[in-house]
Amino acid sequence: MLLRHILTWDRVRSLGLAALVLVFGSPLSGQVPNIPGLPPGARPTTEQARQILETQPELVRQLRDRLQGSGLTPDQIRMRLRAEGYPEDLLDPYLAGFDTTETIRPSPATLGAVQALGLLSAESVDSLADLDSARVLSDSLRRVLDSLNLVRLDSLRQDSLADTLTMRGGRLKRFGLEVFRRQTTRFQGLTAGPVDENYRLGPGDILVLILTGDVERTYPLEVNREGFLVIPQVGQVHVANLTMAELESVLYSRLGRVYSGVRRGPNARTRFTVTVARLRNLQVFVAGDVVRPGAFQMPASGTVLTALYAAGGPTESGTLRSVVIRRGNTVVDTVDLYDYLLRGINRSDVRLQAGDVVFVPVRGPLVSTIGRVVRPAVYEIRPSETLRDLVAMAGGFEAGAVQGRIQVHRVFRSRSGELGSEERVVLEVAPEAGSDSLPSFPLAAGDSVIVFAVPAAVRGFVTVRGNVWREGRVGISGGMKLSDAVRLAGGPKPDVYLPQILVSRLTSDSSRIQLRSAFADTTGQVTNDLPLQGGDVIEIFSRSAFRERPWVTIVGAVRRGGRIPYREGMRIRDAVLLANGTTEDAAPEGTEVARLPEDRTSGVLAQTIPAPLPPGFLTGGSPDSGSAVDAGGADMVLRPYDNVLIPRRGGWDLQRLVAVGGQVRAPGRYALSTKTERLSEVLGRAGGLTNEAYPGGIEFYRRSGAGPGGAAANGQEIGIRPLPAGYRARLGLDLPRVLKDPGYRDNIILVAGDSIHIPEFNPVVTVLGAVNSPGPVAFSPNKSLDWYVRAAGGYTGNADKKRPYVTQPDGRKQGVTRRFLLADDLPQPRPGAQIFVPARTGQDQPGNAAAILGVVASVVASITTIVIVATQ
Repeated sequence: MLLRHILTWDRVRSLGLAALVLVFGSPLSGQVPNIPGLPPGARPTTEQARQILETQPELVRQLRDRLQGSGLTPDQIRMRLRAEGYPEDLLDPYLAGFDTTETIRPSPATLGAVQALGLLSAESVDSLADLDSARVLSDSLRRVLDSLNLVRLDSLRQDSLADTLTMRGGRLKRFGLEVFRRQTTRFQGLTAGPVDENYRLGPGDILVLILTGDVERTYPLEVNREGFLVIPQVGQVHVANLTMAELESVLYSRLGRVYSGVRRGPNARTRFTVTVARLRNLQVFVAGDVVRPGAFQMPASGTVLTALYAAGGPTESGTLRSVVIRRGNTVVDTVDLYDYLLRGINRSDVRLQAGDVVFVPVRGPLVSTIGRVVRPAVYEIRPSETLRDLVAMAGGFEAGAVQGRIQVHRVFRSRSGELGSEERVVLEVAPEAGSDSLPSFPLAAGDSVIVFAVPAAVRGFVTVRGNVWREGRVGISGGMKLSDAVRLAGGPKPDVYLPQILVSRLTSDSSRIQLRSAFADTTGQVTNDLPLQGGDVIEIFSRSAFRERPWVTIVGAVRRGGRIPYREGMRIRDAVLLANGTTEDAAPEGTEVARLPEDRTSGVLAQTIPAPLPPGFLTGGSPDSGSAVDAGGADMVLRPYDNVLIPRRGGWDLQRLVAVGGQVRAPGRYALSTKTERLSEVLGRAGGLTNEAYPGGIEFYRRSGAGPGGAAANGQEIGIRPLPAGYRARLGLDLPRVLKDPGYRDNIILVAGDSIHIPEFNPVVTVLGAVNSPGPVAFSPNKSLDWYVRAAGGYTGNADKKRPYVTQPDGRKQGVTRRFLLADDLPQPRPGAQIFVPARTGQDQPGNAAAILGVVASVVASITTIVIVATQ
């Protein structure tokens, strides 16, 4: 029964309770240490105790070890979980081959699965039912456990589970160890047939015998403890320690006595087949330098690899080159795991038997290889292996490796053997003369082999720059000349500068000299065809690079104004086209061209030439606009640096919109009818205020920088950057007085983008900032700012009583004036107002003020003493 082999959860829990006694003191002693986060002397609750039980790595390790030694293979555990309706990988983190450094916290599903396997009783599960609320260990309890070293790190923490062969900090990993550590490893022996003909039978194997032909029979047969099979009508057949091939010969003899048709050869009337349906389990021992030494249950088809995977593989000090299999006092075989790791050879000819010991001795010499090899790592070598073998283990050279030079760093000890005589030396290894292969250079323990990379610096080229079709590097060959390099660079462009080609050459002292040549024509023929050397830089110039590139400027009522590259024969029509045409407010009849004067002696800066364009020229408003008929000045030929101005039409503007919302009878976005329309007029067009309106709380916003024209407010003017969304400023206006007296100064002229909101009556005053109870206070007529602050709990200790201010409901702000002898000037908040009390800054803190007063007092006392002494 499984409970005989596995530690029950009650026992696991008892171990955890013993640990809690060590942490929190014995209940009999009454001594409970102070726990961070709990009152002094307080004992942890049941919930906190349960958290500790569930998060102790020691308990998880015990469960994992008992599972691995229970006699059930991982495949059998997964099969039983699947039969019970659980996910088959639910207990995988507890099985062999998985990451033992991972923090495991049992969940309700885990406990249910363990109960289904017979690990937990129902009473134990009920006592740990509420696990969801106890998944996370509190910080205070974790600090207690850490302080008593109850949370330990597994020894495998030093072995990274990553696929790379380098650890953190750049240190190389030892090759092969990570294969046995990975969480995804599920290497297990077969638990069912078929098996090969060399498989030896033993007690516990279950076979299936199938007869066909004259007789149709199927018999499941189990090898009993005495090593016999009992076949109906045939009797007992001794099969213990027989191979499958030997069993087949025995069955031909025994079955032939009962079934006359059973014989060898094609004339047999009755044939039989025998297969293994289920393999027996063996108990083998894994010892030596392995991660988890001990006894393990595995199928009879298991090999050395099966046992090593179950034990987590060799440790850092264990060997991979000579794993020993002992059977009693005899060494059955020695396995080199590098055959499996490097060449995929799995030696399965030596089967493990019950009681076999897989022993991993201490590792042999280690040698590291770094640099340009396929698999840099630390390798274990045998005494007979050389540098050639090491490079083969590392996967060979990479493409960028320097194979003609390998460096070996070795710890050298003098023959005298004196203390302190060790030193590290560097050995250079090169291929043997007349051979490209590596020499059989012997290696020693601790050697570090470095394979260098081909230098990144590139040689054997010249560089062609400038006015050619393909700039860049050109490979140089023997006897290459200047014309050859120009040809390989695609040849010169049509506007090449013929009189000179510059060649810069590097000399032996790292300085450069200047050589010159020239083109005979634009085909690339040169007059002085210089022989080239590696590293030469060839500069080829264009004629256009020596000429100024003129432009013309077009500004005003165009869609994209600015500089335009000048072209010979360019006209005003062309410039307007390149500027994407004129805008709707253009006045093309006033177009003029400012041109540089031919004579500047009289101080004239520019000559203005009228060039009127026809109405609607290139605005897109008319299909015929911009045609050659009646084009006016559009065909004026421009000169370099001309400035074309198309003025804007005076008084032309788009609609200026203002938003009116809140408690008005007709909210909406209204267009201003005139440039001088005022606030009261727009509110009248909106139907006036409703009965619920509170005019004293008007919210009036205007975009910063907006002028009467509104263009800047809308961000549409050429050259003016649009304002960011929501960039508005609130103005304080006295709307009740404006409604009574339209001539009052607050009846301002509106501009585009203005926003007007009339709220409902708000019978509270909001107090914010450095007060004891910030929030709304009911409005009380004729009360001052200080009264409302007291209603909000009064000023806090760090409140700045000199700088509170009131934002009245119409947006106007009023500050406080404190007087030494006279009464303070305190504003009276109106309904809907907001009071803000700022906090004192560092310079205004009482401590600083007291220090300043102390200094002043000491200075005054000193001056008084001096005066008294002087007068006596």
